Amino acid sequence: MTAKISTPAGEPTGPVGPPRVKRNRQPARPPVKRTPFDTTLLDSFRVDRKARVHVRGAWYSVPARYVGRRLDVRVGAETIEALDGAQVVASHGRSLKGEENLVLDHYLEVLAIKPGALPGATALARARAAGAFTATHQRFWDHARRHGGDRDGTKALVEVLLVHRSLPASAVIAGMEAALAVGSADPAVVNIEARRAAEAAPAGVVPIGERLSRYDRPTPDINRYDQLLEASR
Repeated sequence: MTAKISTPAGEPTGPVGPPRVKRNRQPARPPVKRTPFDTTLLDSFRVDRKARVHVRGAWYSVPARYVGRRLDVRVGAETIEALDGAQVVASHGRSLKGEENLVLDHYLEVLAIKPGALPGATALARARAAGAFTATHQRFWDHARRHGGDRDGTKALVEVLLVHRSLPASAVIAGMEAALAVGSADPAVVNIEARRAAEAAPAGVVPIGERLSRYDRPTPDINRYDQLLEASR
């Protein structure tokens, strides 16, 4: 049951209810920025004489120039990264305990001096298994050894493998195919043909998307302009 109150003039007002509570409107909070949480661990490891670091029970190769030095290693759930200062010098997928993860490229400077170590190298077997060392590499190697002997032929292959650092694998393979086609085992020929193949590769098409379609305009009609020219004659 509600009561009515009167104004000084005797006019009744509306029913008297519970007092209204004024709510202070709080300003809208800005959206919370999502910051990725780094779950990797950073530790220091010494590089052994086989250019490897031993991390969590597995072995990972690094460039041979770091033998005997200590490198910082970023250990993630799926990857291992070896750092020289801020530069990443080696990156691997995580391996199980007891496994050895070797990259052939890390040993090329050593193999250039000791080419006889390449045929039995574990890193070469890993490269074959991963598909990085292709049948074209093997054909070029066989051809180079037939023409220059085992030592010089293997050194020629190592020089070709070094070209992979500056050119795409597809271009280097094309360079070896071109050299083999003319019966050459010269790494300089492979380098020239590989660069030619890389330059001839078509650039990727970048789609502009639908957002730019609003700027499309119809082709202008010049019929009226022709009429103006006829009228001025």
